[in-house]
Amino acid sequence: MFLRQLTYLIALDRYRHFSRAAESCGVSQPALSSAIRQLEAELGITIIRRTRRFNGLTDEGQRVLDWARQTLAALDGLRQEAAFAQAVAGGSLSIGVMPPALQASPVLLESFRTAIPGLHLQVRLGSCADTIHRLRQQQLDLGLVYLDQIPPDGPFEAMPLYTEQHVLVAAEPFVLPAGRREWHTLADLPLCLLSTEMRTRQIVDAAFRGAGVTPAIVMETNSLEVLYAELLAGRLASILPVAALPTHTGHGRLQVRPLGPCAAPEVGLARLTQSLPTALSVRVWEIAAGMDIRDIFALG
Repeated sequence: MFLRQLTYLIALDRYRHFSRAAESCGVSQPALSSAIRQLEAELGITIIRRTRRFNGLTDEGQRVLDWARQTLAALDGLRQEAAFAQAVAGGSLSIGVMPPALQASPVLLESFRTAIPGLHLQVRLGSCADTIHRLRQQQLDLGLVYLDQIPPDGPFEAMPLYTEQHVLVAAEPFVLPAGRREWHTLADLPLCLLSTEMRTRQIVDAAFRGAGVTPAIVMETNSLEVLYAELLAGRLASILPVAALPTHTGHGRLQVRPLGPCAAPEVGLARLTQSLPTALSVRVWEIAAGMDIRDIFALG
């Protein structure tokens, strides 16, 4: 059994297509197909459901895929350990960030880069659920997520960083009354909110239900960039976590108002529990543990 066979299997599961998987691995399609057949012959099982096209993995193939991911992740950790020990500072770190924590990630990543100058970072923006899924599949090293969404019986470690706080926000010429706003006073405001599958929106909906009001939702989107554009046009207000407020051009026109009480979930880092963590993994976890960013994403 060769590592390249495991690499080909992971690529095939990712692309669900023989030609695209082969292209991603830099080999011909016949070479990839032959390597997978050799792996099946060595193990004495059928891994791929074949017709004229890739038709998914068998149950046995899915178990082999899980082992392949663990094997290659362990090998990558070994390589990082050797490189990190040799260079003292360096390595590669992949981190998933949920949109409501968008502005928290630069603070976190800058701390990592300052402490580890040679660090190479890969950042993927995705929903909280997607980030947790990718952590479980060993496609990410760290996730910046809602900690209450981590399965309590799952193979995860968690570290709280800050408590999320929602605010009412609008841009000129939209005018917001001054001072703290209670949820029941927002019923008549035209709102642009994030989509209902997003955890931050579910928190907002629960707050409105608790106040006994139905909000005037004019627009919904799963894209913060779309929401920002509508917000900065001055036509609609929105309700966002402080850590998701836009910081690009135009944010100076934003009016931000504190809101009455609502659920306040912890946001923090999650990672898979590791029996043999790499030196890099230990170091970045220590760096995050020493950070104090709670006051950055809180109002009053």
